[in-house]
Amino acid sequence: MPERLSARRILALVADADSFRELRAPTRESQRDDGPLGWQGYDASRARATARTGEQESVVCGTARVEGTRAVLIAFEFGFLGGSLGERTGDLLEAAYTHAREHRLPVVPLTATGGSRMQEGMLALTQLQRVARQSALTREAGLPQIAVLRDPTTGGGWATLGAGADIVLALPGAQVGFAGSRVRPPAADPTAYTAEAQLAAGSADAVVAPAELKGVLGRWLRLLTGPGAGVNAGGTPDGSGPAAAPAPASARGTEPAPVPGALGRGGLPGTGWEAVERARAAERPRAHAYLDAYFDDRLPVSGDRCGGTDPDGMLCGFGERNGRTVAYAAQTGTATRPAGYRTAARLIRLADRFGIPVLTLVDTPGAANDAEAERQGVGAAVAEVFGAVAAARVPVTTLVIGEGGSGGALALAAPGNTWATPDSYFSVIAPELAAAILKRPPEEVRPTADQLRVRPQDLVELGVIQGIV
Repeated sequence: MPERLSARRILALVADADSFRELRAPTRESQRDDGPLGWQGYDASRARATARTGEQESVVCGTARVEGTRAVLIAFEFGFLGGSLGERTGDLLEAAYTHAREHRLPVVPLTATGGSRMQEGMLALTQLQRVARQSALTREAGLPQIAVLRDPTTGGGWATLGAGADIVLALPGAQVGFAGSRVRPPAADPTAYTAEAQLAAGSADAVVAPAELKGVLGRWLRLLTGPGAGVNAGGTPDGSGPAAAPAPASARGTEPAPVPGALGRGGLPGTGWEAVERARAAERPRAHAYLDAYFDDRLPVSGDRCGGTDPDGMLCGFGERNGRTVAYAAQTGTATRPAGYRTAARLIRLADRFGIPVLTLVDTPGAANDAEAERQGVGAAVAEVFGAVAAARVPVTTLVIGEGGSGGALALAAPGNTWATPDSYFSVIAPELAAAILKRPPEEVRPTADQLRVRPQDLVELGVIQGIV
């Protein structure tokens, strides 16, 4: 079992020295002894919890700087009645979220909770609706919520403050799940209720060691709310929505430059089939190389929040270039899985809410088309990306860096702002499949590639892309 840090210790771990300022909630008048249900011994239990922890409630809320970035921190004290949520907990959480919106600050819940407080019955359970409302208002205001899952994070606290956050980090070995250890089926596999399992299932973005937590959290806060992020650099101050931010290609005041003639490894392809072969070549650079070359710093987001990940097919996250934050969704050259598309859609919607421009890299032979992909809803997943790109209010810039295979590639392409490299192609269908559909023999595949006009220069002439870069 991982070490269970107290609320004050986790605050000291992540906050800059002497920067934490505690927030207080309005005093709630107790209507009767032993709480709203008159639960015998409840007052005594709270008194013992206070004596043991030094806290008056199960959360400690306040403002602090994390690696120089101001935020509202919400630290749960598991030693106070299991970090459970009651009415007074709800008061503190509402005050913290309200303060965050009033001062345009991100919210960082540092959760360690067993759920709702039994001694307050349904009044405790309804605090989850109250928390969900505050989280929704903060989301509408365009302010990030970055959760840190400590041990344990279960019940309604996981389902609201944890899983409902924009970015979810977790400490190694933390118990994380909707069902707590005492209410699970007897034969349930305990490894399914861990931070690592939630990461594998697409419900968390990263597992971070305590020694690294402050640095990682500080990087996330800088990327999403620092001087180069949309919240302060382009978002509307009234929270009505993000304003348009410069496209990533404009980071230094320039746009991608069209290539007028031959360049690079042998210039532009002479035939359609040559374009296909160059895009499929094992030695050409892939998404990792482009992202490493473009960004000064970047952090990944992982998972579709629906039980899936596609780490081999789709890379998503936020990066920094020349002090400017840019979101990215990059295909890696393999067939993209449904979870990859859903993760990309999640990324684009997050960036749009924060006023952060988006860079997409297209490189896929197409969407995965096996039986499992169909069972996982690949059509609906591709539709999500098409919808996210179409609805984005921030600039989306696309670079085709390899294969552009049909709708599975087009979903990530920005209408009117798509560019291509010389070693790429874009096609309505792969030449081999086109020939098969037309019942042509194998020797007709190459002429078919020419007929499809898949070369970068063909795409410029057709008006499908803006230029070759």
